[in-house]
Amino acid sequence: MAEQTGPEIHDDRAAGKLSAYEDGEAVGVIAYFVLDGEPAGLVAVHTVVGSGHEGKGIGSALVREFYAMAGREGVPVVPLCPYAAKWASRHPDEAPEAPEGLVERAKTQLASHPELY
Repeated sequence: MAEQTGPEIHDDRAAGKLSAYEDGEAVGVIAYFVLDGEPAGLVAVHTVVGSGHEGKGIGSALVREFYAMAGREGVPVVPLCPYAAKWASRHPDEAPEAPEGLVERAKTQLASHPELY
């Protein structure tokens, strides 16, 4: 059996959280929402890594899985989160750019849902 090299990552779509766990402890999360309309998309709002867990690649693992999840669903990612946007710019092979217009739609939807901040 192959040894796991990164954190365990679980998606809670209803809560809009993609969470990373190490030894059963939550160590990081991407807060996100599903973009309404066509085309739909996944919008990363915040990426947070717990104190004492920074620098271990947890944030990268979360963003990588977020893009992979969107890819499996056939929808684009809109990285409104600065960390996710920076990661995407460094990994263009794994993080296709969101279609024009989708970013503005995502910002508008986020503005109308302040609880997502």
